[in-house]
Amino acid sequence: MFRGILIRWLVNAGGLFLISYALEGIEVEGALPALIAAAVLGIINAIIRPILLILTLPINILTLGLFTLILNGAMLALAAQVVRGFTVSGFWSAVLGALLLSIISSVMSFFIEDIARPHSEY
Repeated sequence: MFRGILIRWLVNAGGLFLISYALEGIEVEGALPALIAAAVLGIINAIIRPILLILTLPINILTLGLFTLILNGAMLALAAQVVRGFTVSGFWSAVLGALLLSIISSVMSFFIEDIARPHSEY
């Protein structure tokens, strides 16, 4: 279990680093800020995001779930406010960065699930 969490943390940090090269409005000033930002983003997504999803459920239903992209961007921008060396400038940079990070994380989680889970032979 711990190995899977560690691998996901490293993948998200690498994703943030890649996104900083792909998008103009997101900057990561090194590996350490990327690691810290990935950890902070994980904590924010575990604690604050579920509360906001419940509070914004009516608007999320009206937008057929698209408002979740806005919340994800807000969580990324909030992490940038907390971590030195990680900056997000602009609303659309935050939303697009969160979307790209979600895609990277989802794709890598597909592969990590096979690595992190011990296989049993029948």
